[in-house]
Amino acid sequence: MPNVHAPEGMLFDTKENNEYVGSLQGLERAMMQGKILEGIALLCDAAMNLSFKFGSIYGRMDRSEVAFTPDGSPPKDIAVISRVGKAVCFKVIGFERGKNGDPIALLSRRAAQEEYIRSVFSTLVPGDILPSRVTHLEPFGAFVDIGCGVISLLSIDCISVSRISHPKDRFTAGQYIRTVVKSVDYDEQRIFVSHKELLGTWEENAARFTAGQTVTGIVRSIEDYGIFVELAPNLAGLAELREGVSVGQQVAVYIKSILPERMKIKLVLIDSFKAEHRATMPIEYYVPDSVSHMDLWQYSPDRCHKLVESVF
Repeated sequence: MPNVHAPEGMLFDTKENNEYVGSLQGLERAMMQGKILEGIALLCDAAMNLSFKFGSIYGRMDRSEVAFTPDGSPPKDIAVISRVGKAVCFKVIGFERGKNGDPIALLSRRAAQEEYIRSVFSTLVPGDILPSRVTHLEPFGAFVDIGCGVISLLSIDCISVSRISHPKDRFTAGQYIRTVVKSVDYDEQRIFVSHKELLGTWEENAARFTAGQTVTGIVRSIEDYGIFVELAPNLAGLAELREGVSVGQQVAVYIKSILPERMKIKLVLIDSFKAEHRATMPIEYYVPDSVSHMDLWQYSPDRCHKLVESVF
C-alpha cells in the first residue's frame, strides 16, 4: 500500500484499501489497527455531516471530524461541502446501528490529519521530497495537499525558474506533482514547499538543445530589451523585440547560441501563433522517484560567475 500519508486520492484504488473497505470485518480490522483509508464522500446533509457507502455498509463523518483545526473549532461549511464527490481519507473510530439495525461506520478525517501532523512535525525537515496534489490555484501560488488533506503553499516564484504570470500556466487543480519542503514553521504548524528544484539545473535543461535548432516555446515576459521565451519550465532564452507578440503565445524560435558561462540562450523569433493557441509545458522531473531528500540544488553551471542555488 502506498504511503498512508500521501495526498488524498492516492490510496483509493489500491488493493489494500479495497480489501479493508470491502466488508464490515475489514472496517472493524482497520479500526483496531488504526489504518488510514479512503472513500468517496457521497453527500453532505443539512447538519454538515458527510455520508459514505462501502458495498452494503454505510459510513458517516460528523462535521467535527471532517478536518483538523488548530483551535478545535468546527471546520467551515465550504471545507465540508467541497469534500463531496472526492476521495476523503479517514480512520474508523467506531460503529453504531442505524434505524433499521444495520451497522454504520463512524469515520474521522480529523484523526487521520492529526496523525499526519504529529508525524510531519517530528520527522519532516527542509529538503524532504513529497508527493503532492494541487488543490486550488491563486495568482500568488498553488495550494497543494502534501498528505491526508493537509495543505501547504507553493508560492509562484518557487514553481519554476522560468517566470509565469499565474500558476495555471503550469498546473491544473487535481494534478499530482512532487514538491520539496522549503521550510517548516513549528510555531504556526505550517509547511512551505518548492517545486523548481526538481525540474533540473540550467545545464541539464540546456543539454536538450543545440545551437542551430528551431524549436517551439512560450512567451513568458516582454521587456524593453527583449522577449523571454520558455523552452522548458526551468529554461528560458532571450529573443529580440518583435511587434505582434504577446505573453502566453506559442512561438517558433531559432537557437542562435548557448552560453553556459553566462547562463544565456540567444534566440531568433521565427513565428508566433494565435493567442488562443495556448500551450502548457509538460513537467519533467530530473530527481529520481527513489530520492526522498536533497540538501543542495545548484541551478547555475560551475563555470558561470553567477551562483543560483537552494540550500536546505
